[in-house]
Amino acid sequence: MSETDPLLLASQLCSRLCHDMLSPVGALSNGLELLADEKDPQMRQRCFELLEQSARTSAAKLKYFRLAYGAAGGFGEQVSIDEPKAVIETLAADAKRIDLRWQVAAPTLSKSAAKVMLNLAHIGLDALVRGGTLDIGVEERDDVTEIVVRATGPRIAFDPTIGEALGGKLDPAELTGRTAPAHLLSLIAERSGGQIQTHAEADALLLGATLPHVD
Repeated sequence: MSETDPLLLASQLCSRLCHDMLSPVGALSNGLELLADEKDPQMRQRCFELLEQSARTSAAKLKYFRLAYGAAGGFGEQVSIDEPKAVIETLAADAKRIDLRWQVAAPTLSKSAAKVMLNLAHIGLDALVRGGTLDIGVEERDDVTEIVVRATGPRIAFDPTIGEALGGKLDPAELTGRTAPAHLLSLIAERSGGQIQTHAEADALLLGATLPHVD
């Protein structure tokens, strides 16, 4: 397998960011155009509600990208669990028909663990195309962080190439905007000596990560 081209990975992550931001930003633009021409008070109120929802989604996605791909949380090595938790809750609410359940006792996570948790949660949300339940669990032990994301619903949509990328089995030369985030997670796991595993069924998707603590 060829080595990862950092320029290709960066460009594909940027492509993913732009793709995900097009919808909420486009909705903001359309809402402003409608508002400029609309005179009916009730319709104007509806336009304001749609603009507020689109602005909230845009802000949540930008926070997600900062935490999931960026430096995240300044110069410290730990990230408060509250920030990624709030981002996932907003994205789940925007996706609708998602029952989100948390089993995370630790007040903070390492930046690497936060990135993995956020990305796995996002993959789980994307898989629940008809709604369902998303369980997110994190357990901190003396020398390892274990992360489990379980998506259950009437239909699971999971691209097998994402599973290959998560397991480090996808040729980096074949990266796309869809698989680049998963490949990034495999690099994070590899650097710490950990691993990421997936198991997909018709009505359930299980994503797990084991990340040894690196001194």
